[in-house]
Amino acid sequence: MTETPLRLAVIIGSTREGRVGDRIAHWFVAQAGGRPDLTVAIVDLAEFAFPAGYPARPTPQMSAFAAEIGRADAFVLVTPEYNHSFPASLKQAIDFAYDEWHAKPVGFVSYGCRSAGQHAVDQLRTVFTALHAVTVRDGVGVDLLDGCADLDSRLADYLPVQAAQVLLDQLCWWGRTLRAGRAAHPYVS
Repeated sequence: MTETPLRLAVIIGSTREGRVGDRIAHWFVAQAGGRPDLTVAIVDLAEFAFPAGYPARPTPQMSAFAAEIGRADAFVLVTPEYNHSFPASLKQAIDFAYDEWHAKPVGFVSYGCRSAGQHAVDQLRTVFTALHAVTVRDGVGVDLLDGCADLDSRLADYLPVQAAQVLLDQLCWWGRTLRAGRAAHPYVS
């Protein structure tokens, strides 16, 4: 019996004009390409028209985002580091779902200057712990000031490619394990 592929949502966390997060997300999706154990969808926060304030009732865009999260078995957040944290656009979107995150694995592809986005990831791990999600240990970090002027060359290097494969392997293990657990015993929060 062949197992149903995991649904991996790759979430682009920056909505800034001129961002590199979309390029990094597409690179990561290419790294996941060809894996029979995954189907991958990009969820670009820039494509959602979220309200500036949190309304009493979810808007259609908020509901559409929560539905995307609900369909996924695992997540990769592609996040920049802004001022030693992650973007407000990402936090806002994360908060539009709650139960949909429960008992699912989350991995991180981060980028930034010098720290490669690690400060953002450290804070996101705390957020996802509160959402009853499992964050995988390894991730991909891209230093935008590493001396390589070309992002594509930087991403083609052995280290980020290898890091992406390790992240994908961990997400698949956790994703299968947690999906089977949710099917056998619904998660109680």
